[in-house]
Amino acid sequence: MTQLRVALPPLANLDLDSELHVAWLDRAGQVSREQSMTLRQLSQVPKLPPLLGFLHPTDSLLASIDLPPLPANKTAAAVQCAAQALVLGDLSEMHVAHGPRDEAGRVQIAWAPRQPLLQLAQLLKQANLNLRGLYPAAYSLPVLPGTVACVQDGHLLLRDSVQAARVQPLFGEDVDTAMWEPGTTLHWIGEQAPATAEVPMADAQRWTGPLPGWGLHGAVQSQTTEHRGWGRAIGLSALAVAVWVVGLNLYAAREASQGQQLKAQMSQRVKQAFPQLPVILNPLQQARQQLAERQKGATDDPAQTFNRLVLQAGSGMPSMAGTVERLTFADGTLQLALLSEARRSANNQEWQSTLAQAGISVTADEEGWILRPSSEAAPSDSDDSSGAEEDE
Repeated sequence: MTQLRVALPPLANLDLDSELHVAWLDRAGQVSREQSMTLRQLSQVPKLPPLLGFLHPTDSLLASIDLPPLPANKTAAAVQCAAQALVLGDLSEMHVAHGPRDEAGRVQIAWAPRQPLLQLAQLLKQANLNLRGLYPAAYSLPVLPGTVACVQDGHLLLRDSVQAARVQPLFGEDVDTAMWEPGTTLHWIGEQAPATAEVPMADAQRWTGPLPGWGLHGAVQSQTTEHRGWGRAIGLSALAVAVWVVGLNLYAAREASQGQQLKAQMSQRVKQAFPQLPVILNPLQQARQQLAERQKGATDDPAQTFNRLVLQAGSGMPSMAGTVERLTFADGTLQLALLSEARRSANNQEWQSTLAQAGISVTADEEGWILRPSSEAAPSDSDDSSGAEEDE
């Protein structure tokens, strides 16, 4: 992954047209290109990677403090207390950051004025640039056995390890050799190298340092996140609605498919049960109609009508057994001719009511009884006929 490292000028003078020193690093972490650009020009570069910014030496301060092993939240509180003694001014106006505790019990801390960092956040927002990290100037230097040093705008930058770095103002033209321990291997980058410098390095190497796991970008990113919060929330809401709509459509399509399959199965079963139906449009309603017609005896099959009348007569007429001389069935009507000695039996209204409830109309004649489905009963008064027989 390529990196874009930017050396910022003093934040007090920074605007969209301020010149910045920009270095492009390839996937191997080596400088592939250096140039001077403004924030406005950077905003016009297509597919620009996030910026890694390095503050001007005058915009941040570094120090190291000794701390005992503490939980993370207590370490942060201890750093704030230590910074209160180091910062010359109101600590609430400063943004303080710190690194992890090393094996020697040292914790590296850095602080910078909060207001210039907020102004930087506004400029980055105007230029539509994304900041991934912001570090004191010395953290751009590489890490090698010993100390790596260079001079920038009247300040000496020193890098001792991945987490430890120093920035010292120079009050004269010569570098004070007391700023590093005697016997330390000194890797020097650029001009003003002291006589004790043992390993000179190319100028481009000053941009290749590994990044620490902490920095001063929290104050800047909090502002950009706050301004972009509503847009991100709206975008996530729109995405959630889109996912919900797609899911709802898929669910509706699946339910419609299952409904069509169920309807086809019902139509097939109704067709098998009622083959006389020419077409199945509403399986459930047509099945109910056919069952109702069967229950009422509404059918054109004479055999079914005969069987129904005989069964109802046998179960509902107590005098049926042993008294019937002849059965005659014609035109959906069953005539029961009784033996002569049974024709004068009493007319029991109870069994006639039972047959009537089953949909069978009973009418007396000279030879016995006539049974027919109620819907086909001829207009006659069975009670009067029965009464006439009794009067004879």
